[in-house]
Amino acid sequence: MSTRERFGARLAKAVASRGPLCAGIDPHPGLLEAWGLPVDASGLERFALSATEVLAARTAIVKPQSAFFESFGAAGVRVLERVVETAREAGALVLLDVKRGDIGSTMAAYTAAYVADGAAVAADAITVSPYLGFGSVAPCAETAASAGRGIFVLARTSNPEAAAVQNAKLPDGRTVAQSIVDSAAALNASSEPLGDVGVVVGATVSPGELDLSRLNGPVLAPGFGAQGATVADLRALFGTAAGTGLPGVLPASSRDILRHGPEQAALRQAVERVAELLADPQENGQ
Repeated sequence: MSTRERFGARLAKAVASRGPLCAGIDPHPGLLEAWGLPVDASGLERFALSATEVLAARTAIVKPQSAFFESFGAAGVRVLERVVETAREAGALVLLDVKRGDIGSTMAAYTAAYVADGAAVAADAITVSPYLGFGSVAPCAETAASAGRGIFVLARTSNPEAAAVQNAKLPDGRTVAQSIVDSAAALNASSEPLGDVGVVVGATVSPGELDLSRLNGPVLAPGFGAQGATVADLRALFGTAAGTGLPGVLPASSRDILRHGPEQAALRQAVERVAELLADPQENGQ
């Protein structure tokens, strides 16, 4: 095991310094057009780097959505690499939203690409899918941890189609989603202050579906902002302290912030406003 600082510890420090907001960098074609940019690699570069310069300077962690970069081919991946570098230079951690999930040598290749020592696109953490069995992502978790990096495992996502699978009951009475949380908790059991294996739980799911009390790891909560979840929803789902309650809960917002571009001053105001809401959950009646 490497002696370098673990991801969970680095994340806890970053959140203590900059707050829990996870700012998404989603170069959706509609956003590029709204910014007056061409939907090509040059527009992608201007959008993504401009957004990263603002968001990474003000948040603990940024979350580029890999698919929107990959859609532009090799040129898009080069922009993604620059986004990762720019965010790091600004002091933010990078959670690369790739949702990879496979078995054996294929999962090992994804691991080598993103979270192993010498990774080609070296993120601080990535999202992974455990729906080929949690054991399929466990080697990725181990390799990431040894490199001082982490993973966020899809557990209970907010898309309507997810409930049929993720809320299905296992023979032991737990839901599939709860079994994923419990498997992540087992890997985090001896870690302080947070483990390196997080879970993804949509901010729009119903309170009480999951028991996260033993997770001892970060929770990525997409759905905050444009998808409709408010600070009040976060409090209902995760608790009351500091807007959420569980250590390591990362409310994620992307398009609700990015729509304020292309002016960087407007982007700064938008991200600062969201950060203030999370710091003071009583503000504006939330």
